[in-house]
Amino acid sequence: MSAGKNRRVFSTLVLRHVAFEDLGAFAPILEQRGGVRVLDVGVDDLEGEDAEAPELVIVLGGPIGVYEEARYPFLTQEIEWIAGRIAADRPLLGICLGAQLIAKAAGARVYPSGVKEIGFAPLTLTETGRGSCLAPFAEDPITLHWHGDTFDLPHGAVLLASTESCRNQGFMLGPKVIGFQFHPEAGGKGFERWLIGHAVELSLAGVDIVQLRSDAVRLWPALARKAEAVLRLWLEGLGW
Repeated sequence: MSAGKNRRVFSTLVLRHVAFEDLGAFAPILEQRGGVRVLDVGVDDLEGEDAEAPELVIVLGGPIGVYEEARYPFLTQEIEWIAGRIAADRPLLGICLGAQLIAKAAGARVYPSGVKEIGFAPLTLTETGRGSCLAPFAEDPITLHWHGDTFDLPHGAVLLASTESCRNQGFMLGPKVIGFQFHPEAGGKGFERWLIGHAVELSLAGVDIVQLRSDAVRLWPALARKAEAVLRLWLEGLGW
């Protein structure tokens, strides 16, 4: 079924780890293009979910480490589920923790970076990145970073973007799997929930919450436009 050229209607399954780290600026497009179903990982059981069935899967962020399987046993099942999705060559997008889970499921190492990268700062695109769905960041490279972990690039993956303190900020694993260590989707009215939900982390990291909030308000119109453009370009690359 389609709704015109590159306007295929499709369903999206979202794997969410904390309620306030949601689809953000990606939500309107995905809701317009078809149904969106959210599964809260760690609460809802993945066992009954066929990894190949959803037309699109998006794995969102969260404040835990991929390597904390002893503390959060559901991660083992989630990593295996994502690995099955990758093996089936089905469309998959990961953000922050989601990108790290994809990297782990693809056989790469995920580990603490030793640096807390929190705040609005620019990306540097690779040559491949400038020709990818991240092209909207070429002229306006500012985005939200919020992580303390990083990962090795999975075998066969292509690097799309980096920052000074984190080399692997964006990658593609074949034409249908993409991971963003940064948060292109985040900001807007819902951003206050991030400031509340991550209050302890922000305090420990010495982040100026007032400045972070101010930056989010000031930058949101441009961030939202870039997020929508990135998602549309990626979907077009899928032929959708």
